[in-house]
Amino acid sequence: MTLATPLKASIPMKKLEHGADLELPLYATEGSSGMDLRAAIEKSLIIKPGERFLVPCGFSMAIPKGLEAQLRPRSGLAYKNGITLLNAPGTIDSDYRGEIKVLLINFGTENFTVKRGMRIAQMIIAPYVTCHIQQVSNFEETTSQGRSLSGFGSTGLS
Repeated sequence: MTLATPLKASIPMKKLEHGADLELPLYATEGSSGMDLRAAIEKSLIIKPGERFLVPCGFSMAIPKGLEAQLRPRSGLAYKNGITLLNAPGTIDSDYRGEIKVLLINFGTENFTVKRGMRIAQMIIAPYVTCHIQQVSNFEETTSQGRSLSGFGSTGLS
């Protein structure tokens, strides 16, 4: 099987004053699909269990039409500390030009300290499809046995 080379896009990014000394998002490795986002906070922030905080990343960007940015948790923070994104994946539309921010929540049992420059999330750039909605009275039945109206758990557990 031959795999395709990842698509490439050019995305203009602008550092904001409070993020001027931080790196813009970048891929940690050649095979990374997500770019790491850093916390552009002035002083360390403690997120207690059950608390959430909107963390600024210190930059804005101009995403080309036809693309979106998806914000996702970092697996290490989620596994080791219970830190994740409350609205994962967060969506950034191509017509948004404000600062990129990450909505972190602490699902862990201990306080978590976010420090300036810490990698707190990852950002995926992806194409999307828009659709034309057609109102109808009925649908064609599916051929899958029992699937037309069945949902959660209807195909079994194994």
